[in-house]
Amino acid sequence: MPGAEIETSGTRVGPAGLFGLCGLGRHARPGRECWACGSAAGWCYIGYVSRPPLKAVIVDDEELARAYLRELLAAHGEVEVAAECANGFEAVKAAAECSPDLLFLDVQMPKLDGFEVLELIDPGPAVIFVTAYDQYATRAFDAHAVDYLLKPFPAERFERALEHAKARLGERKLPLEVASERPASERPQRLVVRDGTRVHVIPLEKLDYAEAQDDYVALHSGGKSYLKQQTISNLESQLDPARFVRIHRSAIVNLERVARIEPYGKDSRLAILTDHTRLPVSRSGYARLLEAMDDSQGRRNETR
Repeated sequence: MPGAEIETSGTRVGPAGLFGLCGLGRHARPGRECWACGSAAGWCYIGYVSRPPLKAVIVDDEELARAYLRELLAAHGEVEVAAECANGFEAVKAAAECSPDLLFLDVQMPKLDGFEVLELIDPGPAVIFVTAYDQYATRAFDAHAVDYLLKPFPAERFERALEHAKARLGERKLPLEVASERPASERPQRLVVRDGTRVHVIPLEKLDYAEAQDDYVALHSGGKSYLKQQTISNLESQLDPARFVRIHRSAIVNLERVARIEPYGKDSRLAILTDHTRLPVSRSGYARLLEAMDDSQGRRNETR
């Protein structure tokens, strides 16, 4: 009977109870099927089945920009603003805590930029970049953003972006490395690593060496190690080959940390670092190391 109480798994719920109501007043679990007709949550031949709102996180260092997005989203009852963040650190923390469906993300921000945020969060949210700079558009779509809003933008443009994002929800999650790819002209000057809700920033000049550990890399800096979900080949593509050399399939070294090379066995060698760390050097790695060291010495001579 419409509006009647029913009992589900030992829990009594009324018309305004936990499981919501379809058009007949029967209860259905949000986001699942209507028990009355068996169709998925949404419009069915009986009526509308309630579903939980989409969770959105707004990330922008400008209060006015966050307020504008919040105002536009207020017209959408199906979307709930779960968090607002003024910098990249806050964004990483919010994404870990509330697992958003939608992420409105600025590019240039204090502490971490938008692309570094994408490196650090779990894949899943539909990402809409919101920025005043058009030069990041290609990189944003390479990182599989669903849209790119260039400030200032009208409400109509926002509506199109939101509909596009909602249509993309539930697509196959992409590997984290996609977000970290950069052209050679935009090589990073630091690496970022997430540890729970904490973020470690490692300036490249302080990176001693990196070691492969399956689909992770262990970044070694100042006697400490940081584990990052990234392949060593992807890390190599980000680094300046004039400063960092792949000396082995499992190791990349900072040239400035190499103290000497020692023979080890018939066809292999060891790189001895300034902190006495010993790293394997393959035959091809040795050739790359010699070439890089010669180039480095040549550049020093040119500056004298």
